[in-house]
Amino acid sequence: MKDKQIKFVDSKKELSESHQLLVQGALEALSLSYSPYSQFKVGCAVLLENNMIVKGANFENASYPLCLCAERVALANVASNHPNSIVMAIAVTAQNTNQLIDQPITPCGACRQVIKEVEIKQKKEIEVLCFGMEGKISIWPNSNSLLPDAFDVSFL
Repeated sequence: MKDKQIKFVDSKKELSESHQLLVQGALEALSLSYSPYSQFKVGCAVLLENNMIVKGANFENASYPLCLCAERVALANVASNHPNSIVMAIAVTAQNTNQLIDQPITPCGACRQVIKEVEIKQKKEIEVLCFGMEGKISIWPNSNSLLPDAFDVSFL
């Protein structure tokens, strides 16, 4: 089986209609961010199999280890409110008031692990679209491309 490759596109116009809506959802989610300490807003949108889009944003805390990432907020929203839905794709973006983000912003390690767990649970890969305020959009075919040799149940 041929390995899937990471793709890059130059603009939203090059994406499928469903991916364009997903990217727009992630941009809209930026306004939901609570990030008074870092000024680093992260927006996430999840595309479900029925074409519903579920959003999430980061939520900071003065005690930084208690912060919640946008990706985990969105995926927890899906698990809680749409428990039998299949996640097809997830889009992540960020905005920083201190500097322009002009490259794809990728999920942190913890979020990559959670995306992997959702894939395992649903037995279906999830595409991950990453982008900044300007520049290219990266399309990762699945969690393995983001997190090779991930920790899983086989280690337990």
